[in-house]
Amino acid sequence: MTEFAIIATGGKQYPVAVGDVVRIETLPGEWKKGDKVVFNEVLLVDNGKDTTIGAPTIEGAKVEGIFQTAGRAQKVIVVKYKAKSKYHKKNGHRQGYSEVKISAIK
Repeated sequence: MTEFAIIATGGKQYPVAVGDVVRIETLPGEWKKGDKVVFNEVLLVDNGKDTTIGAPTIEGAKVEGIFQTAGRAQKVIVVKYKAKSKYHKKNGHRQGYSEVKISAIK
């Protein structure tokens, strides 16, 4: 069993393990490939023997990663339509993301 953690970032929660490449919400600020990213909001850590659950977060725990790339996801089409009133709208949306490779769970 490998060590894993659950982190919170961008209003969402992500399960991560060392070596994973995680696609998360866009990180604020300017990032270059190879920059170190530290997640301090760790909600759960499991090392295979013990499980530590935070209330709401674990004090002193952190997950480190290496910034890989930033981009935008595929376009999602949003259609609004009301029958018999000649009302229709069509919008597209592309959500931004950041890819981070997890290097350590501490």
